[in-house]
Amino acid sequence: MIFDKTGVSQREAQLVASGSLHCAPVVVPDYLEKTYWWAYTHPNAVRVFERQWLVNLILWGNFSRLRDLALQEMGDVINGQVLQVACVYGNLTEHLVRRLGPQAHLNVIDVAPVQINNLHNKLIDKRQVSILQQDASNLAFVDASHDAVLVFFLLHEMPVDVRRKTIAEALRVTKPGGKVIFVDYHKPVSKSPFRYVMRPILSTLEPFALDLWHHEIVEWLPAGNCYARVEKQTYFGGLYQKVVFTR
Repeated sequence: MIFDKTGVSQREAQLVASGSLHCAPVVVPDYLEKTYWWAYTHPNAVRVFERQWLVNLILWGNFSRLRDLALQEMGDVINGQVLQVACVYGNLTEHLVRRLGPQAHLNVIDVAPVQINNLHNKLIDKRQVSILQQDASNLAFVDASHDAVLVFFLLHEMPVDVRRKTIAEALRVTKPGGKVIFVDYHKPVSKSPFRYVMRPILSTLEPFALDLWHHEIVEWLPAGNCYARVEKQTYFGGLYQKVVFTR
């Protein structure tokens, strides 16, 4: 990716010039460096985790199912402006790109440079894609600039204050009538063995994840935020959830 002297990519400069993007400095947050360096910010993390079989194993064989459920919310053919909040290990973005209509465009943002570089390297067809360094809790896009926003297994990695801001930002940049799609962890039903298997795993490796066991995503919405409809579904004994807000 090519940057100017201020650290802004050429694509970001074009968006700023068009008025669809605000230019703001981006810094990798302390919580990410301290808590998830081993998974996201260290160069070796990409070498370890960028394996389709491994991301599928981490989700107990549910990656493809959850990926397709999220994408189906946007349709077999996806039109308009689409935002993917944070890069994702595995082939989520590749499948999203395959569904883009001729006039559609996908923006993918991430705060970690190593993740941006990884997506550039693994994504072959970038003709309808912009990969931008942005903070999910302080997006540079203008209000109501996207027809659909996808947040795939990101909220559980965030402290609650960052999570609230990220949800608010995702809703802010979505057009009226557009969708914000969240896929993430959820508290399993009592009879599911994963209710007991996952608790020590999450509490050790994902210190913010159990928040999603004890709270609904709607609880983190900004005060007074308006949406026309919210739909929630759970999967795999309740371990995973898909929540869709329609503006």
